[in-house]
Amino acid sequence: MKSISVFGLGYVGAVTAACLAHKGHRVWGVDVNPSKVAMLESGHPPVLEPGLEQLVAAAHQASRLHATTDPVRAINESEVSFLCVGTPSLRNGRLDLSTVERSCYEVGQALRSKQGFHWIVTRSTVLPGTATSLTIPTIEAASGKRAGQDFAVCSNPEFTREGCAVADFLNPTITVLGADHPAHFSMLREIYQGFPGRVFETSLAVAEMVKYMCNAFHALKVTFANEMGTLCEQLGVDVRMATEIFLSDTRLNVSPAYLKPGFAFGGSCLPKDVCALNYRAKELDLDLPVLQAIMPSNQAHLERAVQAALTSRHKKVGVLGLSFKSGTDDLRESPLVKLVKRLLGEGCQIQIWDRTVCLGKLTGSNRQFIEDEIPHIGALLCPDLAEVVKKSEVVLIGTQDVDETILPLLRPDQVIIDLVNLGNSQLSSKTELQTVIPR
Repeated sequence: MKSISVFGLGYVGAVTAACLAHKGHRVWGVDVNPSKVAMLESGHPPVLEPGLEQLVAAAHQASRLHATTDPVRAINESEVSFLCVGTPSLRNGRLDLSTVERSCYEVGQALRSKQGFHWIVTRSTVLPGTATSLTIPTIEAASGKRAGQDFAVCSNPEFTREGCAVADFLNPTITVLGADHPAHFSMLREIYQGFPGRVFETSLAVAEMVKYMCNAFHALKVTFANEMGTLCEQLGVDVRMATEIFLSDTRLNVSPAYLKPGFAFGGSCLPKDVCALNYRAKELDLDLPVLQAIMPSNQAHLERAVQAALTSRHKKVGVLGLSFKSGTDDLRESPLVKLVKRLLGEGCQIQIWDRTVCLGKLTGSNRQFIEDEIPHIGALLCPDLAEVVKKSEVVLIGTQDVDETILPLLRPDQVIIDLVNLGNSQLSSKTELQTVIPR
Protein backbone atom coordinates (compact mmCIF):
# COMPACT_ATOMS: atom_id res chain seq x y z
CA MET A 1 0.00 0.00 0.00
CA LYS A 2 1.13 3.56 -0.72
CA SER A 3 1.47 6.72 1.33
CA ILE A 4 -0.48 9.47 -0.41
CA SER A 5 -1.13 13.18 0.14
CA VAL A 6 -4.13 14.92 -1.41
CA PHE A 7 -3.95 18.70 -1.82
CA GLY A 8 -7.39 20.32 -1.76
CA LEU A 9 -10.32 18.94 0.23
CA GLY A 10 -13.24 20.05 -1.91
CA TYR A 11 -15.50 17.58 -3.70
CA VAL A 12 -12.74 16.06 -5.85
CA GLY A 13 -10.07 16.00 -3.15
CA ALA A 14 -12.25 14.73 -0.32
CA VAL A 15 -13.61 11.89 -2.48
CA THR A 16 -10.13 11.06 -3.78
CA ALA A 17 -8.67 10.95 -0.26
CA ALA A 18 -11.49 8.86 1.19
CA CYS A 19 -11.65 6.38 -1.67
CA LEU A 20 -7.89 5.84 -1.74
CA ALA A 21 -7.91 5.31 2.03
CA HIS A 22 -10.81 2.89 1.55
CA LYS A 23 -8.58 0.96 -0.84
CA GLY A 24 -6.04 0.51 1.93
CA HIS A 25 -3.62 3.36 1.27
CA ARG A 26 -2.41 5.71 4.00
CA VAL A 27 -3.69 9.16 3.04
CA TRP A 28 -3.04 12.70 4.24
CA GLY A 29 -5.51 15.39 3.19
CA VAL A 30 -4.11 18.92 2.86
CA ASP A 31 -6.07 22.18 2.78
CA VAL A 32 -5.57 25.84 3.71
CA ASN A 33 -9.00 25.83 5.36
CA PRO A 34 -8.55 24.67 8.98
CA SER A 35 -12.27 23.83 9.29
CA LYS A 36 -12.06 21.26 6.49
CA VAL A 37 -8.91 19.81 7.98
CA ALA A 38 -10.49 19.57 11.44
CA MET A 39 -13.56 17.80 10.07
CA LEU A 40 -11.55 15.21 8.16
CA GLU A 41 -9.13 14.71 11.05
CA SER A 42 -12.09 13.99 13.34
CA GLY A 43 -13.57 11.42 10.96
CA HIS A 44 -16.17 13.58 9.18
CA PRO A 45 -16.22 14.54 5.49
CA PRO A 46 -15.78 18.25 4.69
CA VAL A 47 -18.34 18.02 1.86
CA LEU A 48 -21.71 16.34 1.46
CA GLU A 49 -21.59 13.39 -0.90
CA PRO A 50 -23.53 10.10 -0.75
CA GLY A 51 -21.41 7.31 0.76
CA LEU A 52 -18.56 9.63 1.76
CA GLU A 53 -19.46 9.81 5.47
CA GLN A 54 -19.12 6.05 5.86
CA LEU A 55 -15.81 5.86 3.97
CA VAL A 56 -14.26 8.70 5.96
CA ALA A 57 -15.42 7.28 9.30
CA ALA A 58 -14.09 3.80 8.52
CA ALA A 59 -10.75 5.09 7.20
CA HIS A 60 -10.37 7.39 10.21
CA GLN A 61 -11.06 4.53 12.62
CA ALA A 62 -8.46 2.40 10.84
CA SER A 63 -5.94 5.31 11.11
CA ARG A 64 -5.53 5.39 7.33
CA LEU A 65 -6.93 8.92 6.81
CA HIS A 66 -5.45 12.06 8.35
CA ALA A 67 -5.52 15.77 7.53
CA THR A 68 -3.23 18.76 7.97
CA THR A 69 -2.73 22.38 6.93
CA ASP A 70 1.02 21.78 6.73
CA PRO A 71 2.18 20.81 3.19
CA VAL A 72 5.69 20.00 4.42
CA ARG A 73 4.37 17.37 6.80
CA ALA A 74 2.11 15.92 4.09
CA ILE A 75 4.96 15.66 1.57
CA ASN A 76 7.29 14.07 4.11
CA GLU A 77 4.59 11.53 5.04
CA SER A 78 3.85 10.53 1.43
CA GLU A 79 5.35 9.08 -1.75
CA VAL A 80 2.84 10.64 -4.12
CA SER A 81 0.77 13.83 -4.02
CA PHE A 82 -2.53 14.36 -5.82
CA LEU A 83 -3.39 17.97 -6.68
CA CYS A 84 -7.16 18.36 -6.44
CA VAL A 85 -7.49 22.12 -6.02
CA GLY A 86 -10.09 24.24 -7.80
CA THR A 87 -9.65 25.84 -11.23
CA PRO A 88 -12.55 28.32 -11.44
CA SER A 89 -13.24 30.66 -14.36
CA LEU A 90 -12.31 34.32 -14.36
CA ARG A 91 -14.87 36.79 -15.69
CA ASN A 92 -13.38 36.63 -19.19
CA GLY A 93 -13.60 32.81 -19.25
CA ARG A 94 -9.93 32.21 -18.64
CA LEU A 95 -9.02 29.58 -16.05
CA ASP A 96 -7.86 30.86 -12.69
CA LEU A 97 -4.77 28.75 -12.03
CA SER A 98 -3.61 30.70 -9.00
CA THR A 99 -4.52 27.90 -6.57
CA VAL A 100 -2.80 25.31 -8.75
CA GLU A 101 0.30 27.48 -8.90
CA ARG A 102 0.26 28.03 -5.14
CA SER A 103 -0.08 24.28 -4.52
CA CYS A 104 2.81 23.55 -6.87
CA TYR A 105 4.93 26.14 -5.05
CA GLU A 106 4.06 24.58 -1.68
CA VAL A 107 4.87 21.10 -2.97
CA GLY A 108 8.16 22.40 -4.38
CA GLN A 109 9.10 24.11 -1.12
CA ALA A 110 8.36 20.90 0.79
CA LEU A 111 10.44 18.84 -1.64
CA ARG A 112 13.53 20.94 -0.90
CA SER A 113 14.15 19.09 2.34
CA LYS A 114 12.79 15.70 1.30
CA GLN A 115 15.01 12.80 0.37
CA GLY A 116 13.97 10.38 -2.36
CA PHE A 117 11.85 10.50 -5.49
CA HIS A 118 8.32 11.96 -5.32
CA TRP A 119 5.30 11.80 -7.66
CA ILE A 120 2.99 14.78 -8.21
CA VAL A 121 -0.31 13.90 -9.92
CA THR A 122 -2.75 16.54 -11.18
CA ARG A 123 -6.44 15.70 -10.88
CA SER A 124 -7.57 19.32 -11.19
CA THR A 125 -9.06 20.14 -14.59
CA VAL A 126 -6.40 22.10 -16.49
CA LEU A 127 -5.90 22.83 -20.17
CA PRO A 128 -3.35 20.89 -22.25
CA GLY A 129 0.16 22.18 -21.72
CA THR A 130 -0.38 23.23 -18.09
CA ALA A 131 1.88 20.50 -16.73
CA THR A 132 4.81 21.60 -18.88
CA SER A 133 4.19 25.36 -18.75
CA LEU A 134 3.19 25.80 -15.10
CA THR A 135 3.32 22.69 -12.90
CA ILE A 136 6.84 21.49 -13.68
CA PRO A 137 8.55 24.93 -13.83
CA THR A 138 6.90 26.05 -10.58
CA ILE A 139 7.91 22.93 -8.68
CA GLU A 140 11.44 23.03 -10.10
CA ALA A 141 11.87 26.69 -9.13
CA ALA A 142 10.52 26.17 -5.61
CA SER A 143 12.37 22.92 -4.91
CA GLY A 144 15.67 23.45 -6.69
CA LYS A 145 15.18 19.94 -8.08
CA ARG A 146 14.70 18.55 -11.57
CA ALA A 147 11.60 16.94 -13.08
CA GLY A 148 12.29 13.38 -14.17
CA GLN A 149 15.35 13.20 -11.97
CA ASP A 150 14.04 14.08 -8.49
CA PHE A 151 10.29 14.05 -9.04
CA ALA A 152 7.67 13.07 -11.62
CA VAL A 153 4.65 15.06 -12.77
CA CYS A 154 1.68 13.01 -13.99
CA SER A 155 -1.93 13.66 -14.90
CA ASN A 156 -4.93 11.67 -13.67
CA PRO A 157 -8.10 13.58 -14.61
CA GLU A 158 -11.20 12.86 -12.57
CA PHE A 159 -14.46 11.70 -14.13
CA THR A 160 -16.68 11.83 -11.07
CA ARG A 161 -20.10 13.50 -10.81
CA GLU A 162 -21.36 15.25 -7.72
CA GLY A 163 -24.10 13.13 -6.18
CA CYS A 164 -22.49 9.83 -7.20
CA ALA A 165 -18.78 10.68 -6.97
CA VAL A 166 -17.87 7.81 -4.64
CA ALA A 167 -19.48 5.25 -6.93
CA ASP A 168 -17.86 6.85 -9.98
CA PHE A 169 -14.41 6.77 -8.35
CA LEU A 170 -14.61 3.15 -7.19
CA ASN A 171 -16.29 1.84 -10.37
CA PRO A 172 -14.83 3.89 -13.23
CA THR A 173 -15.54 3.24 -16.89
CA ILE A 174 -12.09 4.55 -17.76
CA THR A 175 -8.98 5.55 -15.86
CA VAL A 176 -6.63 7.94 -17.65
CA LEU A 177 -2.97 8.13 -16.65
CA GLY A 178 -0.79 10.77 -18.27
CA ALA A 179 3.01 11.02 -18.21
CA ASP A 180 5.74 11.96 -20.65
CA HIS A 181 8.18 9.30 -19.41
CA PRO A 182 7.23 5.59 -19.37
CA ALA A 183 8.86 4.99 -15.98
CA HIS A 184 6.57 7.56 -14.33
CA PHE A 185 3.48 5.37 -14.78
CA SER A 186 4.66 2.80 -12.21
CA MET A 187 3.24 4.53 -9.12
CA LEU A 188 -0.19 5.15 -10.66
CA ARG A 189 -0.35 1.61 -11.99
CA GLU A 190 0.06 0.28 -8.47
CA ILE A 191 -2.49 2.69 -7.00
CA TYR A 192 -5.16 1.80 -9.57
CA GLN A 193 -4.40 -1.91 -9.73
CA GLY A 194 -7.63 -3.90 -9.50
CA PHE A 195 -9.94 -1.03 -10.43
CA PRO A 196 -12.61 -1.92 -13.01
CA GLY A 197 -12.80 -0.29 -16.42
CA ARG A 198 -10.20 0.32 -19.10
CA VAL A 199 -6.92 2.01 -18.16
CA PHE A 200 -5.27 4.34 -20.67
CA GLU A 201 -1.62 5.34 -20.41
CA THR A 202 -0.93 8.40 -22.53
CA SER A 203 0.94 11.70 -22.65
CA LEU A 204 0.41 14.56 -20.22
CA ALA A 205 -1.23 16.71 -22.91
CA VAL A 206 -3.67 14.01 -24.02
CA ALA A 207 -4.67 13.25 -20.43
CA GLU A 208 -5.27 16.95 -19.79
CA MET A 209 -7.33 17.29 -22.98
CA VAL A 210 -9.57 14.24 -22.54
CA LYS A 211 -11.39 15.79 -19.59
CA TYR A 212 -12.29 18.82 -21.71
CA MET A 213 -13.44 16.65 -24.60
CA CYS A 214 -15.76 14.78 -22.24
CA ASN A 215 -17.22 17.86 -20.57
CA ALA A 216 -17.69 19.77 -23.81
CA PHE A 217 -19.48 16.77 -25.32
CA HIS A 218 -21.69 16.40 -22.26
CA ALA A 219 -22.59 20.09 -22.49
CA LEU A 220 -23.27 19.69 -26.20
CA LYS A 221 -25.54 16.70 -25.57
CA VAL A 222 -27.57 18.56 -22.95
CA THR A 223 -27.95 21.58 -25.21
CA PHE A 224 -28.80 19.47 -28.26
CA ALA A 225 -31.45 17.56 -26.32
CA ASN A 226 -32.94 20.79 -25.00
CA GLU A 227 -33.04 22.41 -28.44
CA MET A 228 -34.63 19.35 -30.01
CA GLY A 229 -37.14 19.25 -27.14
CA THR A 230 -38.01 22.91 -27.67
CA LEU A 231 -38.51 22.38 -31.40
CA CYS A 232 -40.65 19.27 -30.81
CA GLU A 233 -42.91 21.15 -28.41
CA GLN A 234 -43.39 24.04 -30.81
CA LEU A 235 -44.25 21.63 -33.62
CA GLY A 236 -46.66 19.63 -31.45
CA VAL A 237 -44.47 16.52 -31.57
CA ASP A 238 -44.36 14.03 -28.68
CA VAL A 239 -40.83 14.77 -27.47
CA ARG A 240 -40.65 11.73 -25.16
CA MET A 241 -41.52 9.29 -27.92
CA ALA A 242 -39.20 10.99 -30.42
CA THR A 243 -36.36 10.89 -27.88
CA GLU A 244 -37.00 7.23 -27.02
CA ILE A 245 -36.78 6.27 -30.69
CA PHE A 246 -33.68 8.43 -31.19
CA LEU A 247 -31.90 6.82 -28.23
CA SER A 248 -32.76 3.29 -29.33
CA ASP A 249 -30.34 3.51 -32.27
CA THR A 250 -27.04 2.44 -30.75
CA ARG A 251 -25.36 1.93 -34.12
CA LEU A 252 -25.32 5.58 -35.20
CA ASN A 253 -27.00 7.83 -32.62
CA VAL A 254 -25.72 6.72 -29.19
CA SER A 255 -22.44 5.20 -30.31
CA PRO A 256 -18.89 6.03 -31.44
CA ALA A 257 -20.21 6.73 -34.95
CA TYR A 258 -19.27 10.15 -36.38
CA LEU A 259 -17.07 10.97 -33.38
CA LYS A 260 -13.67 10.44 -34.98
CA PRO A 261 -12.17 13.69 -36.33
CA GLY A 262 -12.02 13.86 -40.12
CA PHE A 263 -13.26 16.15 -42.88
CA ALA A 264 -16.46 18.15 -43.19
CA PHE A 265 -19.77 16.33 -43.66
CA GLY A 266 -21.73 16.45 -46.90
CA GLY A 267 -24.10 14.35 -48.96
CA SER A 268 -27.74 14.58 -49.87
CA CYS A 269 -29.12 14.30 -46.32
CA LEU A 270 -27.22 16.02 -43.53
CA PRO A 271 -26.79 19.51 -45.06
CA LYS A 272 -30.35 19.82 -46.35
CA ASP A 273 -31.93 18.42 -43.20
CA VAL A 274 -29.98 20.69 -40.87
CA CYS A 275 -30.88 23.67 -43.08
CA ALA A 276 -34.54 22.66 -43.13
CA LEU A 277 -34.69 22.44 -39.33
CA ASN A 278 -33.02 25.82 -38.99
CA TYR A 279 -35.45 27.40 -41.45
CA ARG A 280 -38.45 25.96 -39.63
CA ALA A 281 -37.09 27.14 -36.28
CA LYS A 282 -36.68 30.62 -37.74
CA GLU A 283 -40.30 30.58 -38.91
CA LEU A 284 -41.29 29.75 -35.34
CA ASP A 285 -39.09 32.57 -33.98
CA LEU A 286 -37.03 30.04 -32.03
CA ASP A 287 -33.41 30.79 -31.14
CA LEU A 288 -31.55 27.46 -31.33
CA PRO A 289 -27.84 28.43 -31.29
CA VAL A 290 -26.38 24.91 -31.40
CA LEU A 291 -28.50 23.91 -34.39
CA GLN A 292 -27.71 27.22 -36.10
CA ALA A 293 -23.97 26.73 -35.56
CA ILE A 294 -23.72 23.34 -37.30
CA MET A 295 -23.48 24.55 -40.89
CA PRO A 296 -21.11 27.48 -40.19
CA SER A 297 -18.88 25.16 -38.16
CA ASN A 298 -18.83 22.65 -41.03
CA GLN A 299 -17.95 25.42 -43.49
CA ALA A 300 -15.15 26.64 -41.21
CA HIS A 301 -13.69 23.12 -41.15
CA LEU A 302 -13.70 23.06 -44.96
CA GLU A 303 -12.07 26.49 -45.04
CA ARG A 304 -9.23 25.24 -42.81
CA ALA A 305 -8.45 22.60 -45.44
CA VAL A 306 -8.47 25.25 -48.19
CA GLN A 307 -6.05 27.42 -46.20
CA ALA A 308 -3.78 24.45 -45.50
CA ALA A 309 -3.40 23.94 -49.26
CA LEU A 310 -2.98 27.63 -50.06
CA THR A 311 -0.40 28.32 -47.36
CA SER A 312 1.83 25.63 -48.87
CA ARG A 313 2.37 28.14 -51.73
CA HIS A 314 2.29 25.29 -54.27
CA LYS A 315 -0.09 25.31 -57.21
CA LYS A 316 -0.12 21.67 -58.32
CA VAL A 317 -2.62 19.90 -56.08
CA GLY A 318 -3.61 16.24 -56.30
CA VAL A 319 -6.96 15.51 -54.66
CA LEU A 320 -7.54 11.88 -53.66
CA GLY A 321 -11.26 11.39 -53.29
CA LEU A 322 -14.22 13.37 -54.61
CA SER A 323 -17.45 11.76 -53.40
CA PHE A 324 -18.93 12.89 -50.11
CA LYS A 325 -17.73 9.68 -48.42
CA SER A 326 -15.65 6.63 -49.30
CA GLY A 327 -17.32 3.73 -51.07
CA THR A 328 -19.93 5.78 -52.94
CA ASP A 329 -20.04 7.80 -56.16
CA ASP A 330 -22.48 10.36 -54.71
CA LEU A 331 -21.07 13.83 -55.33
CA ARG A 332 -24.05 15.83 -54.08
CA GLU A 333 -22.99 18.39 -51.47
CA SER A 334 -19.58 16.72 -51.31
CA PRO A 335 -17.20 18.91 -49.30
CA LEU A 336 -14.40 17.72 -51.57
CA VAL A 337 -16.21 19.11 -54.62
CA LYS A 338 -16.52 22.43 -52.79
CA LEU A 339 -12.85 22.23 -51.84
CA VAL A 340 -11.82 21.66 -55.46
CA LYS A 341 -14.00 24.56 -56.59
CA ARG A 342 -12.38 26.89 -54.04
CA LEU A 343 -8.85 25.83 -55.00
CA LEU A 344 -9.59 26.28 -58.70
CA GLY A 345 -10.81 29.77 -57.93
CA GLU A 346 -7.47 30.47 -56.24
CA GLY A 347 -5.56 29.45 -59.37
CA CYS A 348 -4.50 25.96 -58.33
CA GLN A 349 -3.89 23.26 -60.94
CA ILE A 350 -6.00 20.31 -59.83
CA GLN A 351 -5.90 16.61 -60.63
CA ILE A 352 -8.40 14.26 -59.01
CA TRP A 353 -8.42 10.54 -58.36
CA ASP A 354 -11.41 8.68 -56.95
CA ARG A 355 -11.73 4.92 -57.12
CA THR A 356 -15.54 4.97 -57.33
CA VAL A 357 -16.34 8.06 -59.39
CA CYS A 358 -16.88 7.77 -63.13
CA LEU A 359 -18.63 10.77 -64.70
CA GLY A 360 -20.01 8.64 -67.52
CA LYS A 361 -22.07 6.64 -65.03
CA LEU A 362 -23.48 9.57 -63.04
CA THR A 363 -27.17 10.21 -63.56
CA GLY A 364 -30.03 12.31 -62.25
CA SER A 365 -29.50 14.86 -59.47
CA ASN A 366 -25.99 13.56 -58.86
CA ARG A 367 -24.92 14.48 -62.40
CA GLN A 368 -26.89 17.73 -62.32
CA PHE A 369 -25.03 18.80 -59.17
CA ILE A 370 -21.63 18.36 -60.82
CA GLU A 371 -22.73 20.13 -64.00
CA ASP A 372 -23.90 23.07 -61.89
CA GLU A 373 -20.90 23.17 -59.56
CA ILE A 374 -17.87 22.20 -61.71
CA PRO A 375 -18.99 21.50 -65.30
CA HIS A 376 -15.41 20.96 -66.51
CA ILE A 377 -14.54 18.45 -63.78
CA GLY A 378 -14.14 15.65 -66.33
CA ALA A 379 -10.84 17.16 -67.45
CA LEU A 380 -9.58 17.05 -63.87
CA LEU A 381 -10.31 13.37 -63.18
CA CYS A 382 -7.53 10.82 -63.66
CA PRO A 383 -7.98 7.05 -63.21
CA ASP A 384 -4.30 6.51 -62.33
CA LEU A 385 -3.51 7.16 -58.65
CA ALA A 386 0.24 6.99 -59.21
CA GLU A 387 0.03 9.56 -62.00
CA VAL A 388 -1.90 12.02 -59.83
CA VAL A 389 0.54 11.68 -56.93
CA LYS A 390 3.58 11.95 -59.22
CA LYS A 391 2.48 15.26 -60.75
CA SER A 392 1.43 16.88 -57.46
CA GLU A 393 3.30 19.22 -55.15
CA VAL A 394 0.47 18.99 -52.63
CA VAL A 395 -1.34 15.69 -52.07
CA LEU A 396 -4.70 16.12 -50.39
CA ILE A 397 -6.05 12.84 -48.99
CA GLY A 398 -9.84 12.93 -48.75
CA THR A 399 -10.83 9.28 -48.90
CA GLN A 400 -10.37 6.15 -46.81
CA ASP A 401 -9.96 4.24 -50.10
CA VAL A 402 -6.28 5.19 -49.98
CA ASP A 403 -4.29 2.46 -48.25
CA GLU A 404 -0.64 1.81 -47.46
CA THR A 405 0.11 1.27 -51.18
CA ILE A 406 0.26 5.05 -51.54
CA LEU A 407 3.25 5.39 -49.19
CA PRO A 408 5.93 4.41 -51.74
CA LEU A 409 4.45 6.98 -54.14
CA LEU A 410 4.89 9.93 -51.79
CA ARG A 411 8.02 12.11 -51.84
CA PRO A 412 9.70 14.14 -49.07
CA ASP A 413 9.33 17.34 -51.13
CA GLN A 414 5.53 16.99 -51.20
CA VAL A 415 3.10 18.49 -48.69
CA ILE A 416 0.59 15.89 -47.54
CA ILE A 417 -2.75 17.21 -46.30
CA ASP A 418 -4.57 14.46 -44.43
CA LEU A 419 -8.32 15.15 -44.23
CA VAL A 420 -9.46 11.71 -43.12
CA ASN A 421 -7.17 11.21 -40.13
CA LEU A 422 -4.89 8.60 -41.66
CA GLY A 423 -1.99 10.40 -39.99
CA ASN A 424 -2.15 8.45 -36.74
CA SER A 425 -1.32 5.21 -38.49
CA GLN A 426 -0.20 5.02 -42.09
CA LEU A 427 1.35 8.43 -42.65
CA SER A 428 3.04 8.56 -39.25
CA SER A 429 5.55 6.01 -40.45
CA LYS A 430 6.69 8.45 -43.14
CA THR A 431 8.01 11.01 -40.68
CA GLU A 432 10.07 12.79 -43.33
CA LEU A 433 6.91 13.90 -45.15
CA GLN A 434 5.49 17.37 -44.60
CA THR A 435 2.17 16.07 -43.28
CA VAL A 436 -0.54 18.58 -42.45
CA ILE A 437 -3.75 17.67 -40.60
CA PRO A 438 -5.97 20.77 -40.77
CA ARG A 439 -7.99 21.16 -37.57
